[in-house]
Amino acid sequence: MTRALIVIDIQNDYFPGGAYPLVGSEAAAAVGHRILVHARSAGMPVVHFRHVSREEDATFFLPGTSGAEIYPLLAPGPGERVLTKSLPNAFVDTPLAELLREGGIDGLVVVGMMSSMCVDATTRAALDLGFDVTVVHDACAAPDLEFEGTELPGSLVHAAFMAALRDAGATVVASTELRL
Repeated sequence: MTRALIVIDIQNDYFPGGAYPLVGSEAAAAVGHRILVHARSAGMPVVHFRHVSREEDATFFLPGTSGAEIYPLLAPGPGERVLTKSLPNAFVDTPLAELLREGGIDGLVVVGMMSSMCVDATTRAALDLGFDVTVVHDACAAPDLEFEGTELPGSLVHAAFMAALRDAGATVVASTELRL
């Protein structure tokens, strides 16, 4: 199997001081950085995603702001693709599927943010397209959410989405279990 590392939306607004900080974003970014370093040393193709909001009422990832920039710890390196998206699913309105197919890639290693939105949407789409997908759960982060008066801590949101992705067919592992 030929795999690529997909780094989804690890951007400044998701960190302390940003417009929409997530629970555990700093720890997830540190793990993501280690995986990125290993992927580079293994010669694995890397694709970075940067979300730019297009909605009029958007409050984060606004075009032209530092919050929409990729977090420096995961800055793209030479030869690594950077794709911009405006929807949660990284396959929609981007050349991702074509890039992967042209590169003979049939497996993805996914790290990024948010577990409950873009990581989920992209992983499910990749599975639907026939890719083998591994999500590194400790290199992902989620927000605190609320539903009908119930407060859901980010750690629980993250765990629920990782469990659901595992049940959908993704391999969900800790970074210590990942073999590149």
